[in-house]
Amino acid sequence: MCSTAVLLVRTCVVLVCLAAMARAPAKVHAAAGTGTKASLSPCPSRCGDVEISYPFGIGLGCFRQGFELTCDQTAPSPRLFFVSGNSSIQVTSLYVGNSAVLASAVGFNVTMNAGVDTYTKSWEAPTATGVSFYADNNYLYTVGCGVYVYVFGDNREIMESANTGSGVCEGLGCCSIPMRGGQGFTLKLGRLNSTIPQFGEALSSVKIIVSQNYEFVTDDVYASWVNTSNVQGMLLDIAITDQPNCASAQSQENKDTYACTSESICNDVLPPVVSQGGYSCFCPGQIEGNPYIEDGCIAYYNPEAPSIRNCTRLCGNISVPFPFGIEEGCYANDNLRLNCTINDTTLILDRGYAQYRVTNLSLDDGLLMVTNMLNDTSSKNVERIIITSNYDNYQEVMDGNYDFSQEDTAIKWVISNITCQKAMQNNATYACVSDNSICKDVMRGNIRDGYRCKCSDGFQGNPYLHNNCTDIDECLIPNKCNGICYNFDGGFNCTSCPHGKEYDPKNHKCVMSAKQRILIFGIVIGLVCGLGSISFALGAIVLTGKWKKGIQRRIRREYFKKNQGLLLEQLISNENATTKTKIFTLDELEEATNKFDATRVLGHGGHGTVYKGILSDQRVVAIKKSKIVEQIEIDQFINEVAILSQIIHRNVVKLFGCCLEDEVPLLVYEFISNGTLYDILHENIATKCLFSWDDRIRIATEASGALAYLHSAAAIPIFHRDVKSSNILLDDNFTVKVSDFGASRSLSLDETHVVTIVQGTFGYLDPEYYYTGSLTEKSDVYSFGVILVELLTRKKPIFINESGAKQNLSHYFIEGLQEGTLMEIIDSQVVEEADQEEINDISSLIETCLRSKGGHRPSMKEVDMRLQCLRTKRLRNKTHLLIEKGGEMEPLLCAEAQHPHERINPIYNEEHLTIPMMSGCYSLEQELAAASSMVR
Repeated sequence: MCSTAVLLVRTCVVLVCLAAMARAPAKVHAAAGTGTKASLSPCPSRCGDVEISYPFGIGLGCFRQGFELTCDQTAPSPRLFFVSGNSSIQVTSLYVGNSAVLASAVGFNVTMNAGVDTYTKSWEAPTATGVSFYADNNYLYTVGCGVYVYVFGDNREIMESANTGSGVCEGLGCCSIPMRGGQGFTLKLGRLNSTIPQFGEALSSVKIIVSQNYEFVTDDVYASWVNTSNVQGMLLDIAITDQPNCASAQSQENKDTYACTSESICNDVLPPVVSQGGYSCFCPGQIEGNPYIEDGCIAYYNPEAPSIRNCTRLCGNISVPFPFGIEEGCYANDNLRLNCTINDTTLILDRGYAQYRVTNLSLDDGLLMVTNMLNDTSSKNVERIIITSNYDNYQEVMDGNYDFSQEDTAIKWVISNITCQKAMQNNATYACVSDNSICKDVMRGNIRDGYRCKCSDGFQGNPYLHNNCTDIDECLIPNKCNGICYNFDGGFNCTSCPHGKEYDPKNHKCVMSAKQRILIFGIVIGLVCGLGSISFALGAIVLTGKWKKGIQRRIRREYFKKNQGLLLEQLISNENATTKTKIFTLDELEEATNKFDATRVLGHGGHGTVYKGILSDQRVVAIKKSKIVEQIEIDQFINEVAILSQIIHRNVVKLFGCCLEDEVPLLVYEFISNGTLYDILHENIATKCLFSWDDRIRIATEASGALAYLHSAAAIPIFHRDVKSSNILLDDNFTVKVSDFGASRSLSLDETHVVTIVQGTFGYLDPEYYYTGSLTEKSDVYSFGVILVELLTRKKPIFINESGAKQNLSHYFIEGLQEGTLMEIIDSQVVEEADQEEINDISSLIETCLRSKGGHRPSMKEVDMRLQCLRTKRLRNKTHLLIEKGGEMEPLLCAEAQHPHERINPIYNEEHLTIPMMSGCYSLEQELAAASSMVR
């Protein structure tokens, strides 16, 4: 005997069971089927107290394959069995409508012998061809002390129970757990090690039962043991397994073996619940019956409910017509039941988890207008009358798309989810009982939701009540007939009055219309007023346009003054007519760019957006629209525009003019057609094999010459401040044009540097300038050195190395130079075309340009001279080679490397071939003279 204390300290371990935990019959929706009532009428319908329904049956032709039953008549009371091979179960109830059977409970009585610690028991549900059973929602009970039980289900998960006194299994010596099983399970029973001496050994006998429910009648279950007559049985669900799922069973090739009827629905039973998969059938909604027999699902509807008693048809100010109702017996079926508050002021649709206040109910449209009403304390005063207690039924009766963000929501309803044709076959339950009524199928897209009733055209009333659809007298409707009206059942005839006359309802004849004269007078007044309104509107538009243009002119003039336009006019007034920088109007530039259309954008930079424009004189220009600048920068901008307007160098983009009538200044440059050096080096893959060493030397020389001119030969030294390959443009002849002076700064002749906010592009930025903010000409030298490395290696200033990390090109080059791996990082085309001396010379020059301290770098003029020297030597060598071979000079760039939209001939003009034959490079004096000849 176990004591209460022992049970509280793990004296018994659970019975895990598969019990029907309040398993309500499933409500699902329909498909096609095979069995008929006529063919099954001769079949046995009972075995003892158990009713037999198809697909189960006894005898040939009375059951679906695999569902054969046997009735044992030898016992004192006949018993029904399902036999499969060597196993069988006693069937105590058939729930065909819910695709389930109640079988006798499974029990194990284990005698624990000395020296044996564990015992194993197993059970499998019976199966047959085309059908499987699975135990779902039962309980497993263990009755005994000092033991434990492990349950292994189909999914092989281990479950251990320690629930005692749960309300399902109460009393001493009993443990239980709810468990969802499958087609079988295995139990492992063992002795439980106890710390209490007197219970260190398990009792000699333990009972294990698998059942839907168990009723314990004593407090000490172990002491009184178990009365097996109390066992209710085990619930087994049915799965038809000739197909793995509904989709396969409903396919065209399997339609002859599909088990569900046209009124019922199919529900998948998937692995691991049933190992091979299958399906089962159910009647939809609140329709009851047998889903495996044609016409087996019966929809309940009582068209005679209103005649039973006088029913309340008003709740507050809302009418509640039949088939809806409030009191018991006043509605046609439970789906159409509503609720009225006790004070009879609010009509409620109760969904169980939420309540909705009905604001309107329409029979003609089949709509319930509702608003969301949360459950609160006021709901206690509500008589809970529910449209349906099952969500699937609600879907059947109501349209499933609800949106309570609006004040009112329309919910569709139907009488039943069958077609009109089907409903008319049963007069006892057909809802359209009134004369002059019709049945209407309700569709949701291409799917039939069910049917409703409606009075025929020309009649009105309630089609769900006998003789309630009455004729509409259209002649009583105002303005229904503009003549003599004759009413008849279902319609009317109308004789219209002649034009200009109207029907006099008092005299019942057509008379002349006094309104016609008023109408003509009104038309005249309307025309006058309309013309006057149009004239006024046109005048207002013209005046508004002039007013807006005047405001626009004033705003532009204010911008012109703010941007120091008057000062700029004075600064550029002394230029000669051929080189004079023009101050453009905003209208001119808007016309040139089609009002700065997005399709005209050439690119975006750090200082603004560049548009392509065509001036009135057909010149193609690039128009740069700067970003918003601070007022303190305007004076400096004007000064720089004045300086740049005087720069005339073949390798500097020419500034044609500017516009100061906008909030930010606009600059007008010459248009350079062949893009940037950055594009050719890194973006245009087609030119990789065409960008020769000679091209690179020439481009570097021209760019250095332009920068040297800005630093030392211009009237006032100018530091570019943003030297990079994307600011070196190439024109039609691939001549270098240095551009983008948005960040440039000018110095007076006595200044050597200026402290500024650091600006520039990472990868090109002078480290000394970055850390000190001190801008000198050597900052441009460092940036130009990075461009030389780009030309030599054809890598981006910040590139992804072999390990996938970002790397700085200048550091990469210096490391290669120092480690002696220079030839490995140089572009393969350069290695093929350049000799070692040339590579050494330009690498030495790059190393000096990239020195961390600006004072250790050469000037831009020195860089230019060394590049001129390198180019002179190479051209001299190529000229001698050309003379020796008697051939022609190869072009610098072939056709594929030119502008993608234009094809030009390979260029190599006489200037390139006219090379001074000297033993050395240019002297400084010669170079200055050459530079002077290139400007102005």
